Amino acid sequence: MDYVIEMLNIRKEFPGIVANNNVNLQVKPGEIHALLGENGAGKSTLMNVLFGLYQPEQGEIKVKGETVNITNPNVANELGIGMVHQHFMLVDTFTVTENIILGMEPTKKGTVNVAKAEKEVKEISERYGLKVDPSAKIQDISVGMQQRVEILKTLYRGADILIFDEPTAVLTPQEISELMDIMGTLVKEGKSIILITHKLKEIMEVCDRCTVIRKGEGIGTVNVADTSTNELASLMVGREVSFETEKRPAEPKDDVLTIQNLQVKDARQINMVKGLNLQVRAGEIVGIAGVDGNGQSELIEAIAGLRNVESGSITLNGKEITNLSPRKVTESGVAHIPQDRHKYGLVLDFPIGENMVLQTYYQQPYSKKGVLRYKEIYKKAKSLIEEFDVRTPNEYTLARSLSGGNQQKAIIGRELDRSPDLLIAAQPTRGLDVGAIEFIHQRLIEARDSGKAVLLLSFELDEIMNVSDRIAVMFDGQVVANVLPHETTEQELGLLMAGSKRKVGEQ
Repeated sequence: MDYVIEMLNIRKEFPGIVANNNVNLQVKPGEIHALLGENGAGKSTLMNVLFGLYQPEQGEIKVKGETVNITNPNVANELGIGMVHQHFMLVDTFTVTENIILGMEPTKKGTVNVAKAEKEVKEISERYGLKVDPSAKIQDISVGMQQRVEILKTLYRGADILIFDEPTAVLTPQEISELMDIMGTLVKEGKSIILITHKLKEIMEVCDRCTVIRKGEGIGTVNVADTSTNELASLMVGREVSFETEKRPAEPKDDVLTIQNLQVKDARQINMVKGLNLQVRAGEIVGIAGVDGNGQSELIEAIAGLRNVESGSITLNGKEITNLSPRKVTESGVAHIPQDRHKYGLVLDFPIGENMVLQTYYQQPYSKKGVLRYKEIYKKAKSLIEEFDVRTPNEYTLARSLSGGNQQKAIIGRELDRSPDLLIAAQPTRGLDVGAIEFIHQRLIEARDSGKAVLLLSFELDEIMNVSDRIAVMFDGQVVANVLPHETTEQELGLLMAGSKRKVGEQ
């Protein structure tokens, strides 16, 4: 048997769009096969066809040499195909075991045999090195653990072909390396894996072969050992991509943002920011490095006016902005690219054009005597869409219909257009492909060069090293070190992020 999966000439259409056009994918037994493409290239659509969530307009699917008709996910499960979705399909209030057995509960005299299920879950998790507590509730475990539960769900159903959809988008660097080890174990146990991703580093690290899709068309399949990240990037976006962010040395001027002895609690009333001090000057990018959960999110929300400050002060150009409302913070000269673009960045069911004026709609010329002037709003939106290369059918398209990269470009366009003194960029490239990342990095550097202060929060260490002029390392709610990118390494940053003290004299 040459292939465990063959998808031949698959075509999938949605109203007004061809998502997949005659795409071919052939997966060998026991390999990790990458499916690579930009945001909106049609990768997830193709896998949703394989998993039975969509029906193709044309094409043939073979599993282990047999032609099959996958009408729904239950048929896929019966054929040994399991999918770990990007947005987890878990019930928060259920335990790990209850989530794993959902829909396949072992019963004993009509009642669910939880003890038997927990034993089975424990056996599977130990066999594959997926350590999870079978009795923990989903809402109490980390994102990395939740992902392991998703993997266990597919293994419990007997899957030997696993589809991972952007599995590392929400994981910390440590969780990513654990996931890579888990994939290696699964393959050793005879499983085959399809990995949907646009992270080239991960492909080079763990994949055997890679199929590239661009704008819904299959570009071809390459052996990973015979290729390079540069070649994969140009196959993916159709042009040369620069990985080194080009920028001249920063020329910082006066302090724009000054934070002193800041204390901030989270929603559970736990102290997350503990006496933090930080300065960001005009004309520099300060990157915040740290393992997720060390107070970074609370810090950003406190500056933006989204979370109350317990004590301490935040000043902008010498003026106190502590505990002002988000609108007052915005009007005082702060722009905010939030880390959750769906929750805090966009109103998904509004047209993209109206999203472009969310910060200014109540001002002239967009509103007169409290009445919105839609002609002016859409005129402005159209010019921002062109300037920031937001790929959308038009300015009236709903925000939720755009790909992640284009949603992000829209937010950046809106925030930079107001010419703020301080730009907060929280996870600005999370889940984006190399083309969109390159564009966003250039815009952050342009903002810096025009004299703005930029505060960058990212969990991607190479992004922090590449874009920042100065790095503030956060651990346990405080800035524990200020380092310059050219004077440190990812290894040293990793140690500082874990709480180690710096050996040499700190800057």
